[in-house]
Amino acid sequence: MQALIVIIATIAIIATFLIGRSIYKRSARLRNSIQMARIFTNISHELLTPLTVLSASVERMRDQEPKFSTDYALMQMNIERMVHLLQQILETSKSLNGSLKLLVSQGDVMEYITQTALSLEPLMSRRHHKFTIQCMPKSMMGWIDTDKIDKIIYNLLSNAAKYTNDGGQIMLQVRTNYTYDHITIKVIDNGIGISEDKKKHLFQRFYDGDYRRMRTRGTGLGLALTRDLVYLHRGTISCESEEGKGTTFTIELPISKESFLPEQVDEKNKVSISTSRSAILDLNKLLPEVTPPYLQSNESPHEDAYTLLLVEDNLDLLVLMQQLLSNKYHILTAKNGIEALEVIKKTKVDLIISDVMMPEMDGNELTLKLKSDPLTMHLPIILLTAKTQEEERQESLRIGADDYMTKPFRLGDLKLRIDNIIENRKRLQDSSETANAEEAEKEQILTPEEEFMLRATTCVNNHLADADFNRETFALEMGASASTLYNKLRQLTGKNVSTFIRDIRLKEARRIALSETGIRVSDLAYRVGFSDPKYFATCFKKEFGMQPSEFIGGQGEESSGKPASQET
Repeated sequence: MQALIVIIATIAIIATFLIGRSIYKRSARLRNSIQMARIFTNISHELLTPLTVLSASVERMRDQEPKFSTDYALMQMNIERMVHLLQQILETSKSLNGSLKLLVSQGDVMEYITQTALSLEPLMSRRHHKFTIQCMPKSMMGWIDTDKIDKIIYNLLSNAAKYTNDGGQIMLQVRTNYTYDHITIKVIDNGIGISEDKKKHLFQRFYDGDYRRMRTRGTGLGLALTRDLVYLHRGTISCESEEGKGTTFTIELPISKESFLPEQVDEKNKVSISTSRSAILDLNKLLPEVTPPYLQSNESPHEDAYTLLLVEDNLDLLVLMQQLLSNKYHILTAKNGIEALEVIKKTKVDLIISDVMMPEMDGNELTLKLKSDPLTMHLPIILLTAKTQEEERQESLRIGADDYMTKPFRLGDLKLRIDNIIENRKRLQDSSETANAEEAEKEQILTPEEEFMLRATTCVNNHLADADFNRETFALEMGASASTLYNKLRQLTGKNVSTFIRDIRLKEARRIALSETGIRVSDLAYRVGFSDPKYFATCFKKEFGMQPSEFIGGQGEESSGKPASQET
């Protein structure tokens, strides 16, 4: 009997110890959670203050120097985005420590939800989604916390947009019950769907779902916060989904005054339809004077300018890079790797600057594809990424990227790297041409590159007097596409097609001017394919430092900074 008592006492002591340890651990986790929530809250508040100052400063600059309206719009839009993200963190922190409060007001529930959803239309149209809103009835009074409804609608619709492929369908459906004291909100899409395994973690904080698969961005807080807000609003939320077919989120919310505690009811203020706070700022409306880069002409403002292809799915960063670089380089753009490949097939390109994380085809895949193709392997590529791990950088360099920059970066540094790569390529071209010339002189055997250059030079000389001989007819004569001819000439000479033709014409004009002293400038221009003698004279002086009339006068050989023997 005594032994039994000892055994029971021992078991009781062990059980007490284990239970006490479990309670202590749970309490410690709770304390840590509350402490982290406070830290998040404090950091968010500290960041919101300088953002407010920045916003006010932007408005003041807009008043004082209105000519920079494009830059102000971009700054203001990104300030708003940061504020939204910080507010999401704040709401999550409040939910964790139990300080998130509900305050409902009376108003037209259906109209408010409709206007809030309509503010997200720019997000849908950017990816060509078919977006529809159905409210039954279209108008109905009720009690809601507009701040919580804003965030619920925003998170569900933006989530649907992320996981629905371009051109897909998204619907917001709102209906009331027979007693008009509840509403049912459904967000329906025909996107990629969710597997049964992933549905178990759907409302878990920091769960990143299929962000990597769809190459979108997210914090992992949206759906977890949405669930907390729905529960706070005394509602329920559920999800039905099938992989490859789509997803439906269903929310049930009470809207009668009797569903809420007296301290949760705001009798004084009414719901204002015009204050939905989840509106997404549309860059195209903010920047009406900026032509979308992919609609711009393929003609370069500077005839000899190098052509850069910017591949970036963030439109505001794309606009900024375009503004910085367009004064020196001709700019083309694409929103992902697939679009970039199409641009490269059709258009001349000298250097590519690409983001790494993009939909459809990312920067690493694009680099690998280009570096594996003999026709494009010579193209220099600079990759931009928000990833800071060393292994990510090494992977990009391993597959062939010429340079790698992590975000955030100074646009001035990007410009410097572009200039350095182009200058290095020019030096390599010069040394390669010299080495090839020396080798050919020794062996008297033409390399494939020299054969190509001989054919190209002969082709231009055969059409020397033809003013209509241009890039297209040149490419046709050479049996190549315009972009292939451009890439080959740029690789071998550093010149674009128009400059290559013009230089051959100018060198022949110089030879004629030195040998036929009585020729008129206009006749000389026509003989070498220039239809405008004034433009011919301008190009001639820029190339040789003298007017053609001075060469014709017999002074060219002695006075020119480039003697006739210095042919390149």
